[in-house]
Amino acid sequence: MTIDWAVVEMAIPLLAVGTVMTLKIASLAAIFGLAGGIALGLIALGGWTWARWLVRAYVDFIRGTPLLIQIFIFFFGLPLMGLRLGEFWAGVIALSFNCAAYVSEIVRGTVGAVEKGQTEAAKSIGMTQDKILLYILLPQSIRPMVPALTNDVITLLKNTSLLSVISVYELTRSGQAIIASHFAPLEIFALLALYYYAIISVLSYMSRVIERRLPAW
Repeated sequence: MTIDWAVVEMAIPLLAVGTVMTLKIASLAAIFGLAGGIALGLIALGGWTWARWLVRAYVDFIRGTPLLIQIFIFFFGLPLMGLRLGEFWAGVIALSFNCAAYVSEIVRGTVGAVEKGQTEAAKSIGMTQDKILLYILLPQSIRPMVPALTNDVITLLKNTSLLSVISVYELTRSGQAIIASHFAPLEIFALLALYYYAIISVLSYMSRVIERRLPAW
C-alpha cells in the first residue's frame, strides 16, 4: 500500500475550506438548537398541559424519524411553502430542529432532577411556577447539563456530514469532490477523520474548561 502524498498535500487546504463551512453550519445550528431546546424543555416542565403534549409530540417525531429524512423534508418542503432559502439554510434549519428536540429532553431531565424541596420552598414564598423554573431550578442545572449538551453538539457537528446529500459544500462534501477528481479514497477519508477528530477534541476540551469554571450550587 502506498500513500499519494501529493494528493494529501493538495487536499489539506481544500478540506480546510470545507471545515470552515462545517463550523459555520454547526455553530448556527447549535445556537438555534440550544435556544429552542432550552425553551422547549422549560415548556415541558411548565404548567400548561396542552403545551407539554405539543412538545412531547414534537420530540417523539424527531426521535422517531431519521435525520436524513428530516433534512429532505426541509430541503424539498420549504420551497413548496414559498421559502426558497437554498441548501445551506435548509440544512441549518433541519439540524437546528433536530438538535432542539434532544436538548429539550436534556433540560427536562436535568431541571426535573433538582430536589423537589426547593420547589416547595419557593412556592411557600409566593413564587409562580415560571419564576421557579427560570430563577431557582435552571441556574442550578446548568453545570450538570454541560456534559450532555456537549455530547449533543458533538453529534450535531458530525451530522453536518449528512448535508452533503443536498450539495452543501461542507467538510465531507469537499472530500468527496477531491476523491471524484483524483481517486484517492484512503488518503482523503483518513484526512477527513483527522479533521473531524481535531475539531471535536477542541470542542471537548472547551467543554471541560467551561464546566470547571461554572459554579457548583
